[in-house]
Amino acid sequence: MRGVTTAQPLTRGRGSRRAEILEAAAALFAARGFHGTSIEDIGGAVGTSGPALYRHFSGKEALLAEMLLDVSERLHTSAANRVTEAPDAEHALDALLTGQIEFALSHPALITVHDRELGNVPEPARRQIRRLQRLYVEEWVTVLSELYPGCPPPRLRAATHAVFGLLNSTPHSAGELDPEAMAGLLRSMARAALARAQS
Repeated sequence: MRGVTTAQPLTRGRGSRRAEILEAAAALFAARGFHGTSIEDIGGAVGTSGPALYRHFSGKEALLAEMLLDVSERLHTSAANRVTEAPDAEHALDALLTGQIEFALSHPALITVHDRELGNVPEPARRQIRRLQRLYVEEWVTVLSELYPGCPPPRLRAATHAVFGLLNSTPHSAGELDPEAMAGLLRSMARAALARAQS
């Protein structure tokens, strides 16, 4: 851990047609479910015909797989960068919390889609997603092991998953507070929950 955190944001660059399609599909899958959304629905949401989407994706399953693989890769890469660039474990945890909170507040639809639709991703891609998620969790566990050296890794891993549940509650809590206030609340609650892991 060193230097000042300059991790890249989790949002894709503007102007990508594939990104536009993925964003529209995430919103529709969250609202209607994977099976309740047609290729024509997704095409209509981005101003084109359903069949035109096959220039970008081979089908709905491929679109869903890329959506969840992409966000899993970006979360893991961002976390690894944040941890590497932080000067110490305390700053690393703060950076990890910032990244996860920014994601949770910016992408509640993706959280809903992941929770409900991962089972619809073809098995090879699903294994990749699970692997990336495990690597993401281990970034947190490594940092927490430095902060709480007497706490066994399984307990820290369980605490990390519990905190993800708290932070990823935004599909239900979004709109209750303005984003800045919500971010502050999530951060303070997550910090308190993680501190209990060592007791």
